[in-house]
Amino acid sequence: MKKFYNEYSKYLKTKYGEKVYKLPVNIPCTCPNRDGTLGYGGCTFCADVGTGFEMLSNSLSVREQLEKNMDYIAKRYKAKKFIAYFQNYTNTYLKLGKFKGYIREAIIDNVVEIAISTRPDCISNEYLDFLNEIRSKHNVNISIELGLQTVNYHTLKEINRGHTLAEFIDAVLRIKKYQFEICSHVILNLPGDNITDTVETAKILSALKIEQVKIHSLYIMENTEMGRAYKHNEITIISKDEYVERVIIFLEHLNKDIVVQRLAGRAPKENSLFVNWGMSWWKLRDEIIEKMSRENRYQGKLNKFI
Repeated sequence: MKKFYNEYSKYLKTKYGEKVYKLPVNIPCTCPNRDGTLGYGGCTFCADVGTGFEMLSNSLSVREQLEKNMDYIAKRYKAKKFIAYFQNYTNTYLKLGKFKGYIREAIIDNVVEIAISTRPDCISNEYLDFLNEIRSKHNVNISIELGLQTVNYHTLKEINRGHTLAEFIDAVLRIKKYQFEICSHVILNLPGDNITDTVETAKILSALKIEQVKIHSLYIMENTEMGRAYKHNEITIISKDEYVERVIIFLEHLNKDIVVQRLAGRAPKENSLFVNWGMSWWKLRDEIIEKMSRENRYQGKLNKFI
């Protein structure tokens, strides 16, 4: 079967010799654009629950969350290896001492990797030094997931990210010194962005030699600033066909070696105003792949600028 893009599941199987499942971890933290340091309310698309609607409650310890999820996944899928994914909000925005405690709780049998989700303006050497120590001492891989969303700094300001492209580049260069794999999160249908922004995002990630990318499709929730704007017809969402084309264009301009974690996002049904044009995420993914197959398009096809 032809390889249309560099799939994350296949990458993990090659890296670890078998299927590996990513388990979300929920710890009590926030973001600097929520608590008043940079602003309030967070990103205009971010609901109060953040992005972790599928996670267990943070009233459970890190170990309890992992063991509960591991037990379920092991029974259902016969899985033996796992990634502890500190997913919600900005994990490295925690005080260093608390951060260390939570990470150490994730050092349990069958956890082969710890993935840290954070913002590019919340990366410092103190935290990276500690993660490097964890990797060396416990023989567990470390990956950092950085929310970029778009390279268009005008759009970044509009969605209240609280950082620009410069902070992202600085964070990547800082993390690269530790040789941790980096996954960049991007949203390809943000209001205000166009196909040129899509191409430029792929080119910049390729130039920076990012190891992984996670492509999100924008979803809009109640009780968010973007939700308010959506209900008042103040923003326009591109069509499904345009989104499919943007994903393919993005992949064509992306270096073929960059691992792609996903092609579309998911959202809870409750309080959703807009999610994937009423389609399931996997049907949207299948439509993207079907078009790539029909038109002979694939990741890296147009990645010729470097």
